[in-house]
Amino acid sequence: MNAPLLAVEALGRDYARPPLRALDDVSFELAAGRNLGVVGDSGSGKSTLARLVMALDAPTRGRVLHAGEDPRRLAPAALRRARAGFQMVFQDPYGSLDPRRSVLQTVAEPMALLTEAGRGEQRERALEALAAVGLRAADGARYPHEFSGGQRQRIAIARALVTRPKLIVADEPVSALDVSVRAQVLNLMQELQERWGVSYLLISHDLAVVDWLCDEVVVLQRGRIVDRGAPRELFRAPGHAATRALVEAAP
Repeated sequence: MNAPLLAVEALGRDYARPPLRALDDVSFELAAGRNLGVVGDSGSGKSTLARLVMALDAPTRGRVLHAGEDPRRLAPAALRRARAGFQMVFQDPYGSLDPRRSVLQTVAEPMALLTEAGRGEQRERALEALAAVGLRAADGARYPHEFSGGQRQRIAIARALVTRPKLIVADEPVSALDVSVRAQVLNLMQELQERWGVSYLLISHDLAVVDWLCDEVVVLQRGRIVDRGAPRELFRAPGHAATRALVEAAP
């Protein structure tokens, strides 16, 4: 039996200053080709979870497995190669892009850092990723400030796609965008999943976004999972007070 694409096992994270238990006994699995939403109020542990899944922070307890492998146990060179398989899209499409680098350089950067690909292959894959998100080859010579917010998020998604990962952690990927642009980016993410086979771990406070994109959702409160299920069913009949509060606060 194949290991799940992502397995989070009894995950906990404590911080000493100030004393804080950010995550406590969090467990879930994500199968290849599926999408999981993580929702919760501010301070519930969503961003901490994203950092741990991305191996940007070390858990206090438990572990995160990518296709059965714990990236924290890998040697630095092996971890760098493994990172090609899981990438991240951040909330702020402008703040996550280097204004001094062209779009082509920005999109190709993960290939240069995480793979052994030569410059020719890096350029070819970057152009392929730009085309996948609806941008032209000529756009690669431009700089982030020359694009709209929705276009910059497309650039960020292209950068995440360039190493052809199996998993993308998307931390509030459309919350900084106008409503009409949000729909375009969400449709793009869905199209890319169908075309490239990528799975999403979607961190969001927007229940409509989670309902649109995700197969399952977990609800965090004070670092613990307090509710889970299919989004449409869970949001229609929330089983926990934290879920009810999120539903009642949704526009």
